[in-house]
Amino acid sequence: MLFFLVAPISIIVPVSFSSSQFLQFPPPGFSLQWYREIFTGPNWTDSIITSVQVGVLTSLLATTLGVLASFGIVRGDFRGKQALYTFLLSPMIVPTIILAISIYFLYARMRLVGSLLGLTLAHTVLALPLVVVIVSAALRGFDVTLERAARSLGANEWTTFFHVTFPLLRPAIVSAAFFAFLTSFDELIIALFISGTSAVTLPKRMWDGIRLEISPAISAVSVLLIAIAVVAFVAIGILQRKGAGGSDD
Repeated sequence: MLFFLVAPISIIVPVSFSSSQFLQFPPPGFSLQWYREIFTGPNWTDSIITSVQVGVLTSLLATTLGVLASFGIVRGDFRGKQALYTFLLSPMIVPTIILAISIYFLYARMRLVGSLLGLTLAHTVLALPLVVVIVSAALRGFDVTLERAARSLGANEWTTFFHVTFPLLRPAIVSAAFFAFLTSFDELIIALFISGTSAVTLPKRMWDGIRLEISPAISAVSVLLIAIAVVAFVAIGILQRKGAGGSDD
């Protein structure tokens, strides 16, 4: 299994440095021309900027909504709590293609096709379940006696939250934000339906490139996406390790 995971990556990396004008392995020579093209070509740079903008906005919105929902689900006492939790996780169950078609027809009526706002809201629907799962799990394992100790020493609710609760939950919240960003940054199916011609994300640009031209620039973009994912996972691992160390202390 590890071979099938690593082998394609080990091939795409040298191809991204190819001096050939076509996808060719092994490459006849090495050059940085495809990385220069994606960082200087207007089509690629516009798509990178769009993906980063949508990813950051999605991360902020999904994290904010997910944290609030997690507190309500884990600590709230109301009827239908389990139904609400299931509803929030439903985008993980419904096939993405069905979700994309539904969102397209809705956005067509609301004139949101081809807009950053439309992409951000659609990607938030996909990222929100991840945030809810991660933060809810952290909240269920949270030691509430620490909050009670702070309250017994005179701290009000806000002071307790910002000085006790949030610092201990921060690794989980930041990890959830990273996953929300990656979910948006790598998403293709919904982008195919609603990005139009004015809000083309990086995966959508890659898809168009594969269909219309077989350029090694696609392999260079793939390497960048892999690098971003690796950096994010390393950062999440460091945060979780620091969080575990803080909890032990």
